[in-house]
Amino acid sequence: MSKPFTAAEESGYYLTTRPVSGDEILSMALGLIKRKFTRGKALTSPDASRDFLILKLAELEHECFCCLYLDNQHRVLQFESLFRGTIDGASVYPREVVKRALALNASAIIFAHNHPSGTADPSEADKFITQRLKQALGLLDIRVLDHFIVGGAEVMSFAEKGLL
Repeated sequence: MSKPFTAAEESGYYLTTRPVSGDEILSMALGLIKRKFTRGKALTSPDASRDFLILKLAELEHECFCCLYLDNQHRVLQFESLFRGTIDGASVYPREVVKRALALNASAIIFAHNHPSGTADPSEADKFITQRLKQALGLLDIRVLDHFIVGGAEVMSFAEKGLL
């Protein structure tokens, strides 16, 4: 099957060469957003982070805790799903987060996880693990920039809510 889109990179617009399905549009959108999160790209927009995380996490039927590892210029080193849970929770182990951050030589990190229930409100457990991770990583001078919760199409930022 041929690609349904042709890119006009310089203008930022894309043209379809045939009718396309919603799945094809989502696939193209995910590809565009992924390019913003490839190794070496600097994160410059919270909205781009939100879009990326919605596409990665919104449709999952289980909780998934992810980390976006960044260098000291906030360029992406790696995006990884570290812990998979059930419909209403995931166990997160600070030791494993720290080990991976050190292995990647990360200077900063953004956490994200989803709530399959569709609500992006943080639970007390979410707040607790965020503070615990922040303390553990702080001992190693790794900054926690944010923790996003994706609930369907809604995304909540700990930083914007003053929870960091």
